[in-house]
Amino acid sequence: MSLSRREFLQLLAFAAAQGMPLAGRAGAAAREDVFYDLPAPAGNVTLFHFTDCHAQLLPIHFREPDINLGIHAGKGRPPHLVGAALLKHFRIAPETRRAHAYTHVDFEHAARRFGRVGGFAHLAALIKHLRAQRPGALLLDGGDSWQGSPTALWTQGRDMIEASRLLGVDVMTGHWEFTYGAARVKEAIAKELGGIEFVAQNVRTADFGDPVFKPYVMREVNGVPIAIIGQAFPYTPIANPRHFVAEWTFGIQEESLQKSVDEVRGKGAQAVVLLSHNGMDVDLKLASRVTGIDIILGGHTHDAVPEPVPVENRAGRTLVTNAGCSGKFLSVVELDVRGGKLRDCRCRMLPLFSNLIKPDAAMAAHIRKVRTPFEGKLAEKLAVTDDLLYRRGNFTGTFDQVILDSLLEAKGAEIAFSPGFRWGTTLMPGETITFEDVMNQTAITYPQVTVGDLTGETIKNILEDVCDNLFNPDPYYQQGGDMVRVGGMRYRCDPTQKIGARISGMTLAGRPIEAGKRYKVASWAPVAEGAAGEPVWDVVSGYLRAKKVVRGVRPSRPELIGVRGNPGLS
Repeated sequence: MSLSRREFLQLLAFAAAQGMPLAGRAGAAAREDVFYDLPAPAGNVTLFHFTDCHAQLLPIHFREPDINLGIHAGKGRPPHLVGAALLKHFRIAPETRRAHAYTHVDFEHAARRFGRVGGFAHLAALIKHLRAQRPGALLLDGGDSWQGSPTALWTQGRDMIEASRLLGVDVMTGHWEFTYGAARVKEAIAKELGGIEFVAQNVRTADFGDPVFKPYVMREVNGVPIAIIGQAFPYTPIANPRHFVAEWTFGIQEESLQKSVDEVRGKGAQAVVLLSHNGMDVDLKLASRVTGIDIILGGHTHDAVPEPVPVENRAGRTLVTNAGCSGKFLSVVELDVRGGKLRDCRCRMLPLFSNLIKPDAAMAAHIRKVRTPFEGKLAEKLAVTDDLLYRRGNFTGTFDQVILDSLLEAKGAEIAFSPGFRWGTTLMPGETITFEDVMNQTAITYPQVTVGDLTGETIKNILEDVCDNLFNPDPYYQQGGDMVRVGGMRYRCDPTQKIGARISGMTLAGRPIEAGKRYKVASWAPVAEGAAGEPVWDVVSGYLRAKKVVRGVRPSRPELIGVRGNPGLS
């Protein structure tokens, strides 16, 4: 049987998406209408999903982690696979676009070969291209869209809200959005979102427990009624300042979620989708306990997982996905709904390579408009880096180390702490570090730098507490980001132990840290109300201006114990 030209091009596109090398096909693969063509529809309902873009409107580099440890039940299963282990598990050929998109392997060489990723003008063009192939498809945003860049901070998310409207987002949920404060979130929803629905079944008033947002929306896609239930980040008042949302409660809220699922089924929903910002480990546990959800479109932990993970529960099966971060991926979910129920579900992650997609003119014009008032400030040249600067990883990254070094030097501190945020772009060796680059690592609404004297016992307790947020064997107790980044001191960490026994061997300048002795500690991003101090971006920028060239950065990682052979460690 002979193939038509279009069928042949679609076959090439599918092969490229599965990781086949692109060398020798540059003429064909360089066109987005080939690389991003979808195969024949696998169902009658299509959903597009992205999450955790962290306000990155322009194409970027983003290095995936070389440490994403899974402990206990999480060991050796997605999302806790990195590098070669991830490629092997998902059958992705090395040295391909997909291999570069999902791993840190040979990052510098691959980034120069394949170019930048993401960019909202490119994402908008891709979505228009795909919607032409899948009429009626819905676009879902998993949250963390209004925060992470200087323009988002300075406009209180307005640049991103307008971009989301231009993108055609149908439904969203939230997390970092709440750090603008409850009043700003309510204002944005009431006056600016337009047709975008904000859903979060697990956010209620602290006084009477009334819903703050719509718990779900019902939509009909190609004649099929479906429900999209929202799940905002459950630990917002713990991971971020409580006073920003003092009158709201969060939490996982399994019972109310089950009620929402039962309610939409009772209203005739033939497919139920949870748009979640729980984090993937939490979603995997949730899927085993709450019934009636067909698929969880997850976010928060920034895990780029090529294929959904099926989870069995007492009433059937739920698929769990996670769509990466920073605009790197668009997930395409196709549901085959027949006879009033879901018969099949097909998912594919499309890595967004900006050099394969002609940017959308309307979105590009919007980006120019929102950046123009700030161009001079954004473009200020601070230093040049000789090193690859990145953040993502369980324990630290090179850009984290630059922040720590700046705190140590500027504040004359012995020890420095920096939050284990997962967002932040990557800079290549030889690139100029601009003020915008610093803001892309630090743009939050509570940026104050604080300095205090802490006892050795307090320092250990802090490290133990944050480590438990990351490695508690029960995902429902994993309440934060990655491990706090630590500068100036050394320590050992055994993630397999219980809280209180994970941290040991703390030393400063080669001497043991004493429990009763006080040490000068600098940090930033205080969650306590009323904290005072200069914004961290001023400290880092001043450090870089004086340094002029960044080289020889060595991330201060702890000595890891008990994780030898773990596929989450490269």
